[in-house]
Amino acid sequence: MRINNFQILFTLSFTIFINMVGLAQDRPKSGGEIKPVKSADSISVNIRDVIETKEKDEGATTLLTEKGQDSTKIDSIKPKPEFLTDVVTYKAKDYTSFNNKEQKLYLYNEAEIQYEDMEIKAGVIVIDYNKNEVYAGRIKDSLGNYSQNPIFKQGAQIVEPDSIRFNIDTEKALIFNSRTEQAGGYFDSEISKKENDSVYFVKNAKFTTSKNREDPEYYFLLRKAKVVPDEKVATGLTNMFIYGVPTPIGLPFAYFPLTKKQTSGVIFPSFGEQNQRGYFLQNGGYYFAISDYVDLAVLGDYYTNGSYGMRLESKYNLRYKFSGNLGFRYENLITSERGFSDYAKNTIYNIRWSHNQDPKSSPNSRFSASVNLGSSKYYQNSINQINAPSFLNNTLSSSISYSKTFQGEPQVNMSATATHSQNTNTETINMTLPTLQASVSRIFPFASETGSKKGIIQNINFQYSFRAENRIATQDSLFFKKEMWDDARSGIQHSIPLSTNFKLFKYFSLSASSNFQENWTFRTIRKEYDLDLDEVVTTDHNGFDAYRTYNFSTSIGTTLYGMFNFEKEGKTPKIQKIRHVMRPSVSYNINPSFDRYYDSFEVVNADGDVLEEVEFTRFEENIFGSPNKTYSSSIGLSLSNNFEAKVRDKDSTATEAKKITLLNNLNFSTSYNLAGDSLNWSPVRMTGGTQILNDKLTINFGAVLDPYALDNNNRRIDKFNIDNGGSLFRLTSANLTMNYNLNNASFGGEDKSRRNSREENLRSGGRADDLFGVAQDFADQTFNDNEQEETETKPSELYRYKIPWNLRLAYALNYSNSIRQNEISSHSLMFSGDIEFAPRWTVGASSGYDLKNKGFTYTQLRFERDLLSWRMNFSWVPFSTRSSWNFFIGIKSSILKDIKYEKRRQPDQQL
Repeated sequence: MRINNFQILFTLSFTIFINMVGLAQDRPKSGGEIKPVKSADSISVNIRDVIETKEKDEGATTLLTEKGQDSTKIDSIKPKPEFLTDVVTYKAKDYTSFNNKEQKLYLYNEAEIQYEDMEIKAGVIVIDYNKNEVYAGRIKDSLGNYSQNPIFKQGAQIVEPDSIRFNIDTEKALIFNSRTEQAGGYFDSEISKKENDSVYFVKNAKFTTSKNREDPEYYFLLRKAKVVPDEKVATGLTNMFIYGVPTPIGLPFAYFPLTKKQTSGVIFPSFGEQNQRGYFLQNGGYYFAISDYVDLAVLGDYYTNGSYGMRLESKYNLRYKFSGNLGFRYENLITSERGFSDYAKNTIYNIRWSHNQDPKSSPNSRFSASVNLGSSKYYQNSINQINAPSFLNNTLSSSISYSKTFQGEPQVNMSATATHSQNTNTETINMTLPTLQASVSRIFPFASETGSKKGIIQNINFQYSFRAENRIATQDSLFFKKEMWDDARSGIQHSIPLSTNFKLFKYFSLSASSNFQENWTFRTIRKEYDLDLDEVVTTDHNGFDAYRTYNFSTSIGTTLYGMFNFEKEGKTPKIQKIRHVMRPSVSYNINPSFDRYYDSFEVVNADGDVLEEVEFTRFEENIFGSPNKTYSSSIGLSLSNNFEAKVRDKDSTATEAKKITLLNNLNFSTSYNLAGDSLNWSPVRMTGGTQILNDKLTINFGAVLDPYALDNNNRRIDKFNIDNGGSLFRLTSANLTMNYNLNNASFGGEDKSRRNSREENLRSGGRADDLFGVAQDFADQTFNDNEQEETETKPSELYRYKIPWNLRLAYALNYSNSIRQNEISSHSLMFSGDIEFAPRWTVGASSGYDLKNKGFTYTQLRFERDLLSWRMNFSWVPFSTRSSWNFFIGIKSSILKDIKYEKRRQPDQQL
């Protein structure tokens, strides 16, 4: 049986009408309207039920085949598509009304309708069955004010217009004064045409990222545009409006990406001029979204004098497995012009790699990497803004390691490590490539079966450790070249330490240990005096050789507790008690002489007379050191102290005293050489440290006190200083460092941009703080993404009475007097801080002052203005050879980050 659309619509309307009014006789005899029925309940209608009901009412004849099947099920004429293919659910707060003449269903006040993945909420909804359309709009009160704007939702797309017309057949829609969000951007369009689920056409639309929809700080007026949700916007003529005022900033056509996931695309460069290299394009390139686990950014710089640079930055992350980043930076810098005397070309590069493994991924093995290597002068010569605070770094270091643990009894640990250390001042490089280590856990051969170890015998234990190294010492100019391997040194060391410990006289702890070492080497030396050359000649001998050493040590110590009580009966002083903990210890060490590994040769003149006899060992250049030739036997003395106090709590309701630390540690150590002939006492070394002001101020200090006097040539003599007319000890050196971190409680937490900057400093080998300045490239979102952007709020008209601020101080003082110079060798104060002196205005500075040389250290001044949807930054290095400034203003949102203006002034050319 065939059923036309009119029959379906009529039957559907009639069934809805029956459900609403209950009885057919309640229908009015004239006119096309029915009495409204108040209802807040939902009504569901299934079109298949309507069709079946209509067939039975018409008394349709059912034809059966021989097998008893309904012949209508095999009708050769395909029926037309049904108007509604799913359940329609609708409701309204005031009434639902069906006009039979107009074939329209009216829903009024808080009306809702749901059909498949479409949902409409509005003040009034009208369903037109003749046109298969749904209309939704606002309602107007007696004062003429509109309320209950429609909310149209289909899938993940949400539109908030003034009114909407939606065709159920074609799923097309006309949307008037719509508001929608796409990937962090907002569209306010006069007229929008919904073509299908994935395409919208808009007219006179405002596109902005401002959270203030009523009065945005800026917007782009799109005269005509095509919007593909979560993908892109393509528009014709468009220009920017700032607070409703049109600007000449515009384009004849534009493209805006809207994707919420990472996608490949062009990275827009920065334009500028540098006084030494001309005009430039900087940090432009392409971003490759390789997969959900790894990406790659290829960036390049080009200067009109021929200089260029390249950067490769990649991040990877496999959840619950590992994460890391890899970077390569290369710059080819040209100075002056070809043909001039000062023309120079300088090639610098830097490689960085950081890899972290999730501890849960493999509990018994671990791989990690922290690499920072390249040209020694990379950070000093680089003109990239990111490297600004790293140019003071004088050391580059790297480490790549893999470790594996084999569970069992005993447990075996193995590791392979490659390390690199590079001094950027001397340009010397030291590498271990690789270092192999293996060790067996402690074995207690005499321990009882129960596992408890008591006494000197049961506590006897030994270990075995293996270490193999290949060390390379080279220069920056020979790095990664064949010559760097010429002076490589290799060696293997086996160690078997034997130790025990036990209690002595209940209060003393005694330990004893002995260590046996065997060192293998594959290169030795031979020295001899060449009479013809009149000099000592050293020759290398390749081949396996080994030497063995051993030593013995023991120590005894205890812990003493003292309490000074200041409380008196009837009185509670501010300082109630002071607790003093002392840990004295005495140790004894003996190192035998292994002179059997030493040889000698004679230095003679032309007449054959012996001038001197020189001793040497063929293991002098062994990487683990040469065997000890001098017998030594010494006693070591040490004393560590800790001071704590209990003070009256300022809180009157507190029932117990407050515990504070006066000195975390105060340590003294010295030794006496029993086998020496003179100057047997070593200098007394004193170190100490504490934290005060609620642990905000950290203080560390140290000193070296020498008991021996100096002669007139400032050489130590075997005479005590007190016997030479001086004090008991002679202060030869001292140091003091203080670090102070404090902030106003209203300053809030650290934002993501500052954390990214500090991570960049650490990866470059710099400090964890920003005392050397902040690494920032204003055009790079890596250093400027701010987590607070998502929770941006309207600024208060009344500012806080407490101005937010933070401050970091570092003070260092070093004193030298080893040869009576009695001078301050270094004396400096470094500071860095930020202050928000007005709403959304932040000023920061990083600097220092050399109190000895009377001058400021590297200084950076920072100014930042939060312009809601925009941000403005100004960074200034006012003096030094790197004096420069950088101004930037741009949109915060990542989808419009290329809309910016940047101006730089590079350092002046040094003649």
